[in-house]
Amino acid sequence: MKIAAAQYPVSFQTSWADYEIKLEHWVGNAASSGADILVFPEYAPMELASLFSLEVQQDVRLQLPALQDLLEDYLALHSRLALEHGVYIVAGSYPVRVTERNDDPSPFSVYVNRAYFFGPGGTFDFQDKLIMTRFERETWGISSGAGLKVFETPHGRLGILICYDCEFPHLSRKLVEAGADLILIPSCTDTLNGYHRVEVGGRARALENQCFTVQAPLVGTSDWCETIDVCLGAAGFYTPIDAGYPENGVLARGELNIPGWVYADLDLSVLKNTRANGQVLNYQHWTEGEVQALGPLERVRL
Repeated sequence: MKIAAAQYPVSFQTSWADYEIKLEHWVGNAASSGADILVFPEYAPMELASLFSLEVQQDVRLQLPALQDLLEDYLALHSRLALEHGVYIVAGSYPVRVTERNDDPSPFSVYVNRAYFFGPGGTFDFQDKLIMTRFERETWGISSGAGLKVFETPHGRLGILICYDCEFPHLSRKLVEAGADLILIPSCTDTLNGYHRVEVGGRARALENQCFTVQAPLVGTSDWCETIDVCLGAAGFYTPIDAGYPENGVLARGELNIPGWVYADLDLSVLKNTRANGQVLNYQHWTEGEVQALGPLERVRL
């Protein structure tokens, strides 16, 4: 299958119609290039904050309730584009108000960072971000979601880990043990440090699980929304580091901060042989590492 990872550029939107045109252009280009799965970045729809009043544009907390009025149209747009082009789309993750959360007794609105995944029939489901960054926790008020999902497609099984989530090995391990051979990583980072943390996380997850990972970053700058004021990164396709794969595990990578699609063809069927007959057997030996970690630990002073 062919996957398209977006280095999606932030841009000021003057109307919803302009936004639709932009998305139609992006999806149409990827579909015409033969892509089966399109991956947009974390918080890509935050550029819609440009449609709000100046007061809302300058206050990230006011943007949260305002964005809820656009969510239905956002979902309808992506559903239509997936259906029209016959493709799978990971839409840019969206701050969504959750009305019922049994684990949160707060009477106030709870917002989660949600990546919707659309099928070629126009139907969709979602994956929430599970571990929040300091900005999300302390400044913005975005809460953790709950639970992981494995999505079954004719191309194979995949999971979605939104940005920071890919830096925690137990999350990807749970997905792969449940059958996922591909992990998609929408990202939004405002420093090169942040970009490289997610990149290294994606590469490490591919190494230890002997799976494929794909990162899709937001790029560009805005002066109307603090959340996406600076966005840095490059799309990347990462593989096991073994015979038959690139020597450094990097199948493809875009040029840093340059808008556009980055493409790669992935054959998930080869991973079964890698896990059984690879030069190393990281996936199989994971449990040995767990056992050894529970063994005796000595403190030695020299």
